[in-house]
Amino acid sequence: LVFTGAMDYWPNVDAVCWFVEEVFPKVREAVADALFCIVGRHPTPEVQRLAEQPGVLVTGGVPDVRPYLAHARAAVLPLRIARGIQNKVLEAMAMQLPVIATPGSMTGIQSFPGFEPTVSDDPAVLAHAAIRHLRSARVSDTAGRRCVLERYDWDANLQRIARLLETGQVEPDL
Repeated sequence: LVFTGAMDYWPNVDAVCWFVEEVFPKVREAVADALFCIVGRHPTPEVQRLAEQPGVLVTGGVPDVRPYLAHARAAVLPLRIARGIQNKVLEAMAMQLPVIATPGSMTGIQSFPGFEPTVSDDPAVLAHAAIRHLRSARVSDTAGRRCVLERYDWDANLQRIARLLETGQVEPDL
């Protein structure tokens, strides 16, 4: 399981601390060798202490988060304080990684055919989803990637804005 983000940003600190305290023990009960990787620069002392828990790895800054995403079974995005679209969600989707998230993490992410993240504030629901992904072979969420490419691609969205400026017409949502 992986979480990526700046680890001196309070909403990220709160998210990983809450996950390690409220959800991850249930996961470790069911999957004894489960690993939760917290990947991001400048981990606070509070985040660094999480590495004392069995199965928790705090990496600090890394040159590239993609290898961590590529080898994970799921991205865990348990933000309890969130506003706007979270790039960490789009990154996980772009890497075809199943998403386990709280509702706040998914703000601004449109529904898309075949993209079925687990979204809940309930620790038991999040733990169940993590256990399910850890007990099965890694799956590629191709619908999540298609969603990012079709709905969140900068080039495509800038073209839509250019057409709006040229024509004054708003294109219908995809």
